[in-house]
Amino acid sequence: MRAFLKNYRQSPRKVRLVANMLRGRNAAEAESQLDFLAKRAGGPLKKLLHSAVHAAGQSGIAKENLFIKEIRVDKGPTYKRMMPAAMGSAHRINKRTSRITLLLGEQAVKSVKSPPKADQPRAEKKKVK
Repeated sequence: MRAFLKNYRQSPRKVRLVANMLRGRNAAEAESQLDFLAKRAGGPLKKLLHSAVHAAGQSGIAKENLFIKEIRVDKGPTYKRMMPAAMGSAHRINKRTSRITLLLGEQAVKSVKSPPKADQPRAEKKKVK
């Protein structure tokens, strides 16, 4: 399941710090980590993750089987502003934005294999000459 956050008003470099921490994690584990993260990008990324998990739930996929397969932070449009400087000149200030793409994957359900029963004979290996 995919979810997008476009034109988020924080620089991609700062958002990637949080995104790299989440990559490959279980959805429930990632959500609990975002609760206690002291970064500004944690809140919007948690909201984005919650949106993707809810959309996957609508498709009939259990939350326990979801993991973050891909999270990509690209640069969005940059707002250009001017700051007055000495002698009537001005310096440009770039206000950067981010475009975040989140892709959830479904893990295969791990089943526990039972050991072979004692009353069944095991297949013998053939000897090769």
